[in-house]
Amino acid sequence: MSVKKQFGSFDELLASSATPVLVDFYAPWCGPCQLMTGILDRVSDTMKDKVQIVKINTDNYPDLASQYKVYALPTLVLFKDGEPVDRVEGVIQADPLCDRLEHYL
Repeated sequence: MSVKKQFGSFDELLASSATPVLVDFYAPWCGPCQLMTGILDRVSDTMKDKVQIVKINTDNYPDLASQYKVYALPTLVLFKDGEPVDRVEGVIQADPLCDRLEHYL
């Protein structure tokens, strides 16, 4: 399941993860972002411990959204070894998203 979490620093979050981190940049007022919640739950169930899924509210962290050039919501960014390696803007279904993630595992 994807989780909403507080963190001291984004770099700390990335550095402390032993697996790739899929970040869902979203906003609570964004309809398509709400669709991604169920999709990411399915991805989490499928990928088990292979990837960590984190949701970041861009209203609360606008500097992060700007740093990673998040101009459309939802935007998913996959980080591996602390670096962004893939991104998806807009809604993507669970199966194609899992296929994309498998490429980086």
